[in-house]
Amino acid sequence: MNEKYLTYLRQNKKKIGLSTVILIFLIVLGVFIFNNMESNISPKTSNNTVYVTGDGSGNFTCDGIDDQVEINQALEYVAKNPQFSTVHLKGPNTYVISNSILIGSNIILEGDDTAVVKLKDNANWPVGKPMITQMDSNGIYGVTIKGFEINGNHDKNEDRKRGQGYYNMIKFLDSKNIDVHDMYMHDGHGDGLRVERGSNIKFYNNRVYKLGHDGLFAIDCLNVEAWNNRITCRTNSGLRVWNSNHVKFHDNAIDSFYHWSAGGSGIQIEKTTGVVSDIEVYNNTIYNTYGPGIWLIGYGEAYPREEAQNVHIYENTLYDTGTNPSIDWVGGIVTSGFYDTLVERNVFDGVYHGAIIQMYPPSSEDTDNSVDLSPQGTGYSTIVRDNIIIDTQKRKKDPDGTGYAVINYLPETHSFVLENNCLYNNEGGNYKNASSATDIYVNPLFVNQNKHDYRLKSNSSCIGAGYLSSNSSTELEESGNNTNIGRY
Repeated sequence: MNEKYLTYLRQNKKKIGLSTVILIFLIVLGVFIFNNMESNISPKTSNNTVYVTGDGSGNFTCDGIDDQVEINQALEYVAKNPQFSTVHLKGPNTYVISNSILIGSNIILEGDDTAVVKLKDNANWPVGKPMITQMDSNGIYGVTIKGFEINGNHDKNEDRKRGQGYYNMIKFLDSKNIDVHDMYMHDGHGDGLRVERGSNIKFYNNRVYKLGHDGLFAIDCLNVEAWNNRITCRTNSGLRVWNSNHVKFHDNAIDSFYHWSAGGSGIQIEKTTGVVSDIEVYNNTIYNTYGPGIWLIGYGEAYPREEAQNVHIYENTLYDTGTNPSIDWVGGIVTSGFYDTLVERNVFDGVYHGAIIQMYPPSSEDTDNSVDLSPQGTGYSTIVRDNIIIDTQKRKKDPDGTGYAVINYLPETHSFVLENNCLYNNEGGNYKNASSATDIYVNPLFVNQNKHDYRLKSNSSCIGAGYLSSNSSTELEESGNNTNIGRY
């Protein structure tokens, strides 16, 4: 070894030793600081969750002002660190937001049922800006939002109109695999969940109350399912799809908040372009809606039959629907512009205007952008089979000539096929521009109509009187191999 180098080491032994000690100390300190930072982010459990709180007990702490800042920091951290999957909002706490919450793909945003995301007073946001939306404008996938409350704070933001695109609660574009469930969404200006150009959308176990537009609004989507939701409409529909296909709406309870400004239909199926040929609406209870219980509307340029057909509406209960005193297109089911719609095994009790009606409004209710809602084709048909229609009332607006079980206001372009229905005590009569050779006209003898128990008593004439090829509602003990009329 070089003698000069050895001499240098002997002369600087103390300095080199001190430098080595300092270097080791800095390395240890760096490791400690890194681990400490990780421990501040990492959950105290092993479920890959980052916690947001209002009391300092979580990984990110909000103070009730601009709380989207800390929530977005947590969501960004999870997006950049794939070992984490979930951001959890701890309650009880109200998280007041002055800007949008931004979520990335493959992330769960969840919360305690006492955690509330609330729009600030006088937010003054531009149209189209939602409360919760995606980080990446190019698209989003694999997102779950569950468990907490969203308060749209409508009454402290009354400078904005309802139903005009303001303050949608959750909005995604170009998305797939979206689950929203076990949420409480209320008092908003816009939609609860709005998805445009999406697929595999699930909306379930939610409570939705007094929003400014639709509870769920899916536009140009595929594979949409909504079930077990409890929805009270204020301005528009509970569940709505537009130019969407492979849709199932089932086991929901939908009514309306009764007010002069209250909304439209319980469920809305709308077609202008695209294919709408696989829609199922079943096992829902729809009642006291301001508009129709269920509204099917096809309009715009003429389209081929295969683009608007085979909507199947079955085993639903609709009562007292169509209470709106200001419009005439109320009823149980209002339909136009669809081919081969099958309506079977439903119960209609005390609905206004008519149980099943072929008609369309004269124009859209949006007076700022009036749209012609008339279908442009012919040959539209609705098959009505094994339904019970009882105690239909006259509508509140222009009641003369209403209150029938079945009404066709469009006989030149639309038709009914009526098979094995039970019609009884309908105020205006049974048919308007329609007829049947197989319907019966007797009291169906419900177990308890006043309590909306629409099961049939054992001596009901509806037992075994259904359409022979119908494949459900079979009660072998009482009717052999025949089917019953009605939902049960």
